[in-house]
Amino acid sequence: MITDPVFYLLAIPAVILFGISKGGFGGGLGVVAVPLMSLAISPVQAAAILLPILCFMDLMSLRAYWRGWIRSELIILVPGALVGILVGALMFRFLSDHLVKLIVGVVALTFTLHHVLVAGRRAAKTLWPAWAGRIAGTVAGFTSFVAHAGGPPVNMYLLRRPLNKTDFVATTVFFFTVVNYTKLIPYAWLGQFDSTNLLTSLTLAPAAAVGVLSGVWLHKRASERLFYSLVYILLFVVGVKLTADGLSAIG
Repeated sequence: MITDPVFYLLAIPAVILFGISKGGFGGGLGVVAVPLMSLAISPVQAAAILLPILCFMDLMSLRAYWRGWIRSELIILVPGALVGILVGALMFRFLSDHLVKLIVGVVALTFTLHHVLVAGRRAAKTLWPAWAGRIAGTVAGFTSFVAHAGGPPVNMYLLRRPLNKTDFVATTVFFFTVVNYTKLIPYAWLGQFDSTNLLTSLTLAPAAAVGVLSGVWLHKRASERLFYSLVYILLFVVGVKLTADGLSAIG
């Protein structure tokens, strides 16, 4: 088990934020978890530690939003996601820690930029067609496999579909339940679940429960705008840091 206190100072809030995002706001801002944890450990190890925690969160979230998902959207998204996971698994051994840091950093910055560009204009948004959903699902499967960062592409698509807030959250919950439990197979095949990672996951599980329960409670009570604004600021800062580290190492 990891014993470095700096790691837990980063990992505990990261897991709680992921849980709040997954339980109440669609899961997209969970992209901040791996970047935060990557400030203390490698992003590859961070992803391995997080996956069992995410599977635990998924079960809690699935119960809270049972049968609230939109089946037609899942039919569009899930097949592409499975392809993306397969591509990620096949490419995994060719991805260095520095390259993964760069990927995670770029995803974080792209998600932040997307938020800034569309903020305040959702009412006038143009609906995206099914083919865009298939592409979003494939990209989400790959980025989710590499760094549990599948939320941004899925959110970019679903935010441009005729869904209310609860439909949106329930659909993302079901989607990532399928994705995360599918990822268990290639992660195990690639040897990511050693005793250190699994014991660390178990230690962080209570933080996951706190996060999801808080997210479900906040779903109808909290200001989405305030929550998103604070986390986007954090995501941008961490994204800049990881992108700079990745570019300097590769260069």
